[in-house]
Amino acid sequence: MIILWSMRVLLTGAAGFIGSFVARRLLDRGDEVIGFDNMNAYYDPALKEARLRLLQQQSGFECVRGDITDQAALASAFDHANATHVIHLAAQAGAGASITDPARTIASNCVGTGHVLEECRQRDIQHVVFASSSSVYGLDRALPFSAHHGGDHPITMYGATKRANELMAHTYSHLFQLPCTCLRFFTVYGPWGRPDMVLTKFVGAMLRGEVIQVLNHGQSTRDFTYVEDVAQVVVRVLDQPAKTSALFNASNHDPATSSAPFRIYNVACGKTVPLMHYLSVIEECLGVKAKIQMLPLQAGDVPDTTADVGDLERDFGFKPTTTVEVGVRNFVKWYREYYRV
Repeated sequence: MIILWSMRVLLTGAAGFIGSFVARRLLDRGDEVIGFDNMNAYYDPALKEARLRLLQQQSGFECVRGDITDQAALASAFDHANATHVIHLAAQAGAGASITDPARTIASNCVGTGHVLEECRQRDIQHVVFASSSSVYGLDRALPFSAHHGGDHPITMYGATKRANELMAHTYSHLFQLPCTCLRFFTVYGPWGRPDMVLTKFVGAMLRGEVIQVLNHGQSTRDFTYVEDVAQVVVRVLDQPAKTSALFNASNHDPATSSAPFRIYNVACGKTVPLMHYLSVIEECLGVKAKIQMLPLQAGDVPDTTADVGDLERDFGFKPTTTVEVGVRNFVKWYREYYRV
């Protein structure tokens, strides 16, 4: 039987948290996915290997191991993939990690992304979709955060590199007419989440009877976004290459639009969820009462995030809607099964 693939997608960070869900959604609809991942030890590589094993059970997937900072290895992967589309999710994650080791974050997120864009420029890539972050908003306090203003006052090197990625992509889009769409993800959570994420930390500590540390004395709010919703957004966006905007005004410019084929979108539920409510949902799902140590806001953290997602809903007919009650329950089920708790 001959299978006709609708797309050949090079996906960097395919073994990552979000990347593995995006890959699965692409494969489920019949696309061919060539993953590229360095499988580094920022967190337990066994979790990444487990994600890969699930993907390798599906037809149309293969993974090339390499680092986006290695331009020769990346070029070889591009040659092998012969891709029509690129989803760039590989990055050095962690706002806190970028404070203690900024060089590593700069190398991966800036140098590595530069290599990805350059390889795309040299090939007939129809659309590049890449991961940005709500971290770009930094000091901005005009809620909900809008891609049409703000984003130029990040307060971590992670946020700064993500904003730099957006500007780099815009430049390539302008100079070489490379369609680029950047997606600012807001607090993504769900099954297969990273061990350094708050949900994983809270659940693990609570099951062990340990004290959890709650920052900003529990006063923070977040726009929590379920990972399967995020994957659906990425794929929908991939299907519609960025175009130039007739509304762009160089004298009074809107940073979310451009005369180049370039766009920026927030990816979130557009809802404010108090951190203490999130914690209460975890307690209910676990059947465990948390032992809490209240701490002040940490360097690089922000008190509140909420996104304006009107553009996403208007242009793609989709808005993430999974509630934290559903998402946390799914995570806890996965956590107990994966870690055999």
